[in-house]
Amino acid sequence: MTGVTLSNVVKKYGQTQVIHGVDLTIEDGEFCVFVGPSGCGKSTLLRMVAGLEETTSGQISIGARDVTHTDPAERGVAMVFQTYALYPHMTVKENMGFGLKMNGVPKAEIDEKVGKATDILQLGDYLDRKPAALSGGQRQRVAIGRAIVRGPEVFLFDEPLSNLDAELRVDMRVEIARLHGELDATMIYVTHDQVEAMTLADKIVVLRAGHIEQVGAPMHLFEDPDNKFVAGFIGSPSMNFLNGTASAGSVTIDATSQSIATTVAPDSGAVIVGIRPQQITLNEDENGPLTVALTEQLGGVSYTYAKAATGERIVVEIRGSDALKAGTKVAMAFDQSDAYFFDAQTEQRLR
Repeated sequence: MTGVTLSNVVKKYGQTQVIHGVDLTIEDGEFCVFVGPSGCGKSTLLRMVAGLEETTSGQISIGARDVTHTDPAERGVAMVFQTYALYPHMTVKENMGFGLKMNGVPKAEIDEKVGKATDILQLGDYLDRKPAALSGGQRQRVAIGRAIVRGPEVFLFDEPLSNLDAELRVDMRVEIARLHGELDATMIYVTHDQVEAMTLADKIVVLRAGHIEQVGAPMHLFEDPDNKFVAGFIGSPSMNFLNGTASAGSVTIDATSQSIATTVAPDSGAVIVGIRPQQITLNEDENGPLTVALTEQLGGVSYTYAKAATGERIVVEIRGSDALKAGTKVAMAFDQSDAYFFDAQTEQRLR
């Protein structure tokens, strides 16, 4: 197996540029996840690595090979699609071995490789079935099996779980994580679901509008975001952002009049304060600056949504079965060391 390097990679459709000079190194055996909102360029970037999209400029290397203009079949990659892309008239066994058959690989070798992939993915009971007789999760395992059989240097996954229901998504996340551990292969995975990114990745690449916003390990991005976009995208529920006003040595939250001592904020002007839902507690207070709008009880944990007079909304994660009723006046409390500060203009983190 081997790593992938992107050097100043650019993609244009006519005059429209969608990927802007991306530089990225994915190490051998690493599980790298591209994450970001719809339209951020993550699938385009994956398809460029696969060779399914031409690279306008820059270089893509797999291992020591420059594959920028190499045909997809020669790149040593295998791609797993969102829609499975299985042949409906073929059995599971035939689907998994079809690529090797087309390349003239002897039948005995095909059977051996399909057998190994079948054992890894626990598909032995389904080899003679056709895709129509399989569940969504089983079809996706067949698609992954077809990729394994090819013995690629790099596995590419394009939102493979987005067509599955919630329970199956959890099962398949576990399956893919186990597969990565077993194969020790380089994998690049695209998703808009940051929970998938946090649970699967060794390295997360956060994309926005064709630019890389930040690269790092999941907990590094969660604990040390570079800007407001990354802070709000990584973590569930999302970080709360409140307008604040800086003065010498402190920032005052406009909505609650709470003052936070800090050395990173400017001496004056507008600042955005970020606090994660897990780090806030709410206390009933008839003179409190916040009003509970809604509480979602999910069993063991609940999410309380409170509104301020400024119109800003705050989400708080509460453990246990206690729930605040809508209309309750509350005050919020938090450890000042848990607050993040962002420039109101550039949205960059103030450190």
